[in-house]
Amino acid sequence: MKFARLGTPGAEIPVLVDGERYLDLRSVTSDVNGDFLAGDFRARIDAARAADELPVLEDAAAMRIGAPIARPSAVICIGQNYAAHARESGSEPPTVPIMFLKTPNTVVGPNDPVTIPRGSEKTDWEVELGIVIGARAAYLDSPDDADAHIAGYVTANDVSERAFQMEVSGGQWSKGKIAPGFNPTGPWLVTPDEVDVDDLQLRSWVNGDARQDSNTDDMIFDVRVIVHHLSQYVTLEPGDLILTGTPQGVAFGGKFPYLRAGDVVEIEIEGLGHQRQEFVAWEAQK
Repeated sequence: MKFARLGTPGAEIPVLVDGERYLDLRSVTSDVNGDFLAGDFRARIDAARAADELPVLEDAAAMRIGAPIARPSAVICIGQNYAAHARESGSEPPTVPIMFLKTPNTVVGPNDPVTIPRGSEKTDWEVELGIVIGARAAYLDSPDDADAHIAGYVTANDVSERAFQMEVSGGQWSKGKIAPGFNPTGPWLVTPDEVDVDDLQLRSWVNGDARQDSNTDDMIFDVRVIVHHLSQYVTLEPGDLILTGTPQGVAFGGKFPYLRAGDVVEIEIEGLGHQRQEFVAWEAQK
């Protein structure tokens, strides 16, 4: 199954993506949120479809695409999870997962404009596979237990400000990760049966020029190891979002310039959809 949320920010309509059609899910759920994902959502949707209770959403193609999940309670990130990216960042590949946090208000639609923070000189892009939790996970016994706690996967852009992250961080990375809108997500939430998460191509472009091109089979820690590992330290709740790291090809590696106002970033993960963001200058709120 593929889920999306369409409409203006704060008023998105949950839909099931059915080929070229968008089926309105409001007879089943008010949103694609933790409560919905924690239940037997597949059975509920199958029953609603059989009863012809999922009408086609009219004019869906003209609507804004929001993040495919409601604002999560937590956004947990894994750093340097591709060996080549770790090396382009000046580090050896980690032996245990590196964890940092983004704030929930970073999660926005996949094509929403992204504001470069005030004073930023080093805003960067990162295509990442995102895991959406479907069942509470705490102290899992084994990575083999992780699949039962995963609702699906998303495309995500872990937008980063490298000076904030590395130069004035005090040793923690999150200062460079938490500007509003720094986590475009979607367009779809795709259930695990729809994709081979261990073999997905990830790509990014800036102004049409290729930047990143890799595959999830290059991850140091796969999705099951990540969920198991995190569950030893934090209780993962339904609807929570985990970003799993980015491959090589970002500006921080020194080969490409950082982003400026007017630049357009596109990212894509095989089977999970394509994003496009224009980066805009910060302006004082009136």
